[in-house]
Amino acid sequence: MRHTRPENALPFMKMHGAGNDFVIIDSRGRQAVTTPMLAAALGDRHRGVGFDQLAEIRDGEDADFALDFWNSDGSRAGACGNASRCVADHVMTGLGRDSVTFTTERGRLAALRRPDGLVSVNMGAPILDWRAVPLSQEVDLLHLPIVGDPAAVGMGNPHCVFFVPDAEAVDLPNDGAAMEHHPLFPKATNVEFASLTGPDRLRMRVWERGAGITLACGSGACATAVAANLRGLTGRQVTLDLDGGTLEIDWRDDGVWMTGPTAHVFDGWLTPAFIAAQG
Repeated sequence: MRHTRPENALPFMKMHGAGNDFVIIDSRGRQAVTTPMLAAALGDRHRGVGFDQLAEIRDGEDADFALDFWNSDGSRAGACGNASRCVADHVMTGLGRDSVTFTTERGRLAALRRPDGLVSVNMGAPILDWRAVPLSQEVDLLHLPIVGDPAAVGMGNPHCVFFVPDAEAVDLPNDGAAMEHHPLFPKATNVEFASLTGPDRLRMRVWERGAGITLACGSGACATAVAANLRGLTGRQVTLDLDGGTLEIDWRDDGVWMTGPTAHVFDGWLTPAFIAAQG
């Protein structure tokens, strides 16, 4: 095994939040490096590293840092809540602080570490205008004209939320894939299936746009909690049990806060030959 970092190698981290896993590249102090080809190559779990999303840290303006997100198929993602929490945890540790601010396509957001070690991030206000989700036509967002009566919520990414009797019984590979590119969602959509399991508690499974089945989805958990509240199923504080762990959602006046665990799995580097092969 080679333990000496090759010259011109690109360092990265592997982290996850509730099983939602990420490659994180820190580009503060230099030019951003991620391209669609590099993201897709890195996202290949056989020929690359493998991830649900890639997050690239950049220097922030009027914030501690900025974030760009990529899906494992090489497409861009507008938001990624669990990656935001993971990066925030990493940056807070480096700064010796328990709170940070950062910017994404959603604007300026905030994150903090609670005394119990869990990390919270404000994902911003939910998007409840059909043009901004976006949808292809004006419809009732809480009752889309789709079999199964789903709701639509934007959280930086579009989300299509189905409330079902038993989320465990959903054929996620088929039903999620079939809905991702529905004509009502011109930019495709994340697809969530949730069932009420107790007071203010939901079981949720997710198919992510550009990634497929993932063990957790932070923006999807936020969207599901918002939809559940607007439909009268829950209050504004909701616990969601996902395939990879549990997330807490609190829809406050200043935005939708999401709280959960983070894990720094390992550090590595990408060889110059691998990077050069991606053009």
